Amino acid sequence: MPKLADHGERRAQIAEALLRIAGSKGLHAVTMRSVAAEAGFAVAVVQYYFESKEKLLLFALQHLAQRMGERVRERVGEAGSGASPLRVVETILGQAVPADEESRIFHLVYTSYAVLSVTDPALAAQPFLAAPNLMQTFIADRLREARDTGEIAAGLDPESEAAVLLTMSAGLGTSVLLGQRTAEQAMDILRYHLTRIAASEH
Repeated sequence: MPKLADHGERRAQIAEALLRIAGSKGLHAVTMRSVAAEAGFAVAVVQYYFESKEKLLLFALQHLAQRMGERVRERVGEAGSGASPLRVVETILGQAVPADEESRIFHLVYTSYAVLSVTDPALAAQPFLAAPNLMQTFIADRLREARDTGEIAAGLDPESEAAVLLTMSAGLGTSVLLGQRTAEQAMDILRYHLTRIAASEH
């Protein structure tokens, strides 16, 4: 008796194929046919799971965000339950720096989606900023904890500082992709700013 397809697994395989193409050739190279070929499926299979390229793009973006969310949670766990709030923030922001292939693909593809959503009505209509907004809230909460425990200055605004840090990490990630600086240099800049926050009350 033939094995029944695991639909969730198939959709994930198709999304991973799209991300491989986007990560190596750019989002503009993504078509239903190219994704099918990369995944090793017939075009009809991809069309069965995704009625249009727009739906495929949106699912792949959600899949990418979920995968990176799991990676962030894993890294935070590795930092230890006793890690200070500022150390947790550093760990999270560090994931935006393309220091390995997975984070490089994440930053490259996510930036490509952001640019495409400016002119693509189907993508623009989606809650594209939901994940970054949640991340900003999480970082602001950690900074609030750090302020309450005296780890950072009492006068710092957690919400504004979280926005600054996220914007900085995104820009640094792009500079690494462009070859302006290395991942190590980008992390040094992030740590420099976090050190300034920690030392600003002294």
